[in-house]
Amino acid sequence: MTAFKRVIGLMSGTSLDGLDMVCCDFFETEKGYDFQIIASEELPYPAEITSSLREAFYWNQEQINLLDIAFGSFLAESTFNFIQKYQLHPQLIASHGHTIFHQPDKGLTLQIGDGQTIANTTGISVVNNFRQADVLKGGQGAPLVPLGDRLLFSDYDFCLNIGGIANISYELNGSRIAFDVCPANMVLNHLAAKKGLKYDKDGTLAALGKLDEMLWNQLNALDYYTQIPPKSLGREWVEKVFLPHICNSKISIEDLLQTCVTHIAHQVNEATRSFPKGKMLITGGGAFNTILVEKMKSAIHHQIIVPEDEIVSMKEAVVFALLGLLRVENKINCYKSVTGASSDSSTGDIYHPNNP
Repeated sequence: MTAFKRVIGLMSGTSLDGLDMVCCDFFETEKGYDFQIIASEELPYPAEITSSLREAFYWNQEQINLLDIAFGSFLAESTFNFIQKYQLHPQLIASHGHTIFHQPDKGLTLQIGDGQTIANTTGISVVNNFRQADVLKGGQGAPLVPLGDRLLFSDYDFCLNIGGIANISYELNGSRIAFDVCPANMVLNHLAAKKGLKYDKDGTLAALGKLDEMLWNQLNALDYYTQIPPKSLGREWVEKVFLPHICNSKISIEDLLQTCVTHIAHQVNEATRSFPKGKMLITGGGAFNTILVEKMKSAIHHQIIVPEDEIVSMKEAVVFALLGLLRVENKINCYKSVTGASSDSSTGDIYHPNNP
């Protein structure tokens, strides 16, 4: 293996459960890249930040600009403390930021968390805003993790991440194909909140419910599921199209959760049932939902593999660290086969520290 390059990856997902920070050493190999996690940490958001990130969708441009700086300061201070705590000495920071808007059909996507603020505070160069260049080429700007799936997790036939939205990637005829499958933790957490919970730990509430076939059929009939990839989902679609079916239903929270986890398992099966039996890696918060994983094992003919907890929690942050490294090396980090853009891209904005 060649000499390593040390990068910190920062990930803030649509489920709003906090900031994932990971420090990795990357090594180039014959197959692509290998990595070693040096340190990782999950940092829950303070209530004020959670509220701001949730409500910013409705704010005006000035308010969003101020939040961009404020959230950048939070990322900067959190990363600086992470570096000091573990004495990391990274060469680069790659930040996904937090998505406020994602409407690629309108040429619009916005991930906040000011990169210059992070660079100035930490004294380390930063890459962020990974989606915009692809959207400007007519792409979906999402999902971006599939490139990392190909380079880092090639031992698996399918890589499924169950975050706020579930997305999947796999190889097909020599190209990497990936797309958002369906809403996941964004909806499950929304329902758990009605019981005063941040999330449905282990799927305990879902396990108490029963499937409502009328709602299940309504959800499975949504137009998105008949669309051909490349395709992606955002908060806008979930709130406008998906949640009204949930909100209009009169069944219990437990039944809603049971119906939704069954729906997720069904849609993952629909996305992969035409393929020969293979190995499916499952990561993201949904991999800790025991009931959801059991539903998938029952519905899907592939071998379901849930890795160690650190990979479950940190895989997306690891991949964004790699995407940042590829960006500064001016290598492709976004596939047109995934997003539908006019060409592959080396995407992301680079910020260097402004030394006084």
